[in-house]
Amino acid sequence: MMADRKFRIGSDRIAAHNRAGAKALDEDFRALARALKRRGVDVEAVMRRLAAFQVAVPSWGTRSGGTRFGTFDIPGLPRDIFEKLDDAATVHALTGATPKVSLHLPWDHTDDPATLKRYARKLGLGFDAMNSNTFQDQPGQVVSFRHGSLAAAGRDAREQAIAHNLAVIEAGRALGSKAITVWIGDGANAPGQMDLTASFERYAASLKKVHAALPPDWTMFIEYKPFEPAFYYTVLADWGSALMASQEAGPRCRVLVDLGHHLPGTNIEAIVARLIRAGRLGGFHLNDNAYADDDLTAASIAPYRLFRIFHELVLAGGREKRFKPAYMIDQSHNFQDPLEGLLQTVMEMQAIWAKALLVDHARLAEYQDADDAVAAEMTLKDAFHTDTRPLAAMARVVAGGAADPVAAYRASGYRVAKARERG
Repeated sequence: MMADRKFRIGSDRIAAHNRAGAKALDEDFRALARALKRRGVDVEAVMRRLAAFQVAVPSWGTRSGGTRFGTFDIPGLPRDIFEKLDDAATVHALTGATPKVSLHLPWDHTDDPATLKRYARKLGLGFDAMNSNTFQDQPGQVVSFRHGSLAAAGRDAREQAIAHNLAVIEAGRALGSKAITVWIGDGANAPGQMDLTASFERYAASLKKVHAALPPDWTMFIEYKPFEPAFYYTVLADWGSALMASQEAGPRCRVLVDLGHHLPGTNIEAIVARLIRAGRLGGFHLNDNAYADDDLTAASIAPYRLFRIFHELVLAGGREKRFKPAYMIDQSHNFQDPLEGLLQTVMEMQAIWAKALLVDHARLAEYQDADDAVAAEMTLKDAFHTDTRPLAAMARVVAGGAADPVAAYRASGYRVAKARERG
């Protein structure tokens, strides 16, 4: 790797971008800070908590996303995991909030994990949860996953799927990861095709074997989804099934909530509250959707929904100081520069996390106890309607990032430079 010849967006370029807009940002920030202080908000405390908010970047999020009809690549996309790390480091440099990358195996397989780990460290990155893949057949695979993997009726398919997850854990150990995320596409497209009880029991038994192989400091996340690729019955279709499976698998198995993996109208924040109470909420795959699992940029469709979810998380953090769910972006785009999509999502999440930090919980509790629905809702809306973008921008600047990451990225000419480098 000739890292010294690669184009990067350096701190000097980011600083120059910030200087150009420093006066306007300072004015906006001071005006907002004055307004918040009149409301009794400790602005410094909010800034500290906002600066602590971090989210992982998925390796696959640096490329153009796929649809059922294929992909439409743009020039300069990464060709291997090292170039994916280059792009992930760019997102972190511009936002100051994405210090870890989540890998997907075998998509990101390397025969030299030590070199990959050193390269990531050089870029200031670490590795988040590893993602296994038993929803596709890979070249040279002995048994097909066409009829299922961890929940398959065939023992050979189940054992092969378990072995793959154990291999992912070993790869993660070499890279310094501390978690594995398991999502399966097992299910049925016709009534009677699969025993609904036996399939779940096979899945839970397989999870137990993977859980038993976890290193002492690791966590296993399991991810549910109501449909696709199976449209009649999905083995792990909902949060209740995921909760049951996690409890059977073992104490370090947690439920992962993908915001796109819910049917229309689902009260996701209520699911979050229940999983918190059960002690089984592991984290989030952050995105947005209009119909189903569209994997759009977070808050592009339902910003108030994301705010309500973040509000539950802020409440839980206030009750339990060790409450630290994992956050990862999980989006897929065919129509925009994938790095701009990642930057946009981070910016939205920071602004909405700041809104959640502004809720007056003492007042809200009073209105709830008094059954005052209007006042309680307006307490949430007061925080949600606050323009927190100056807070988020200032937090990025303090962290060494850009006040406006998308504008700084575009001005840098990064994509054009990478198109020359990568072809």
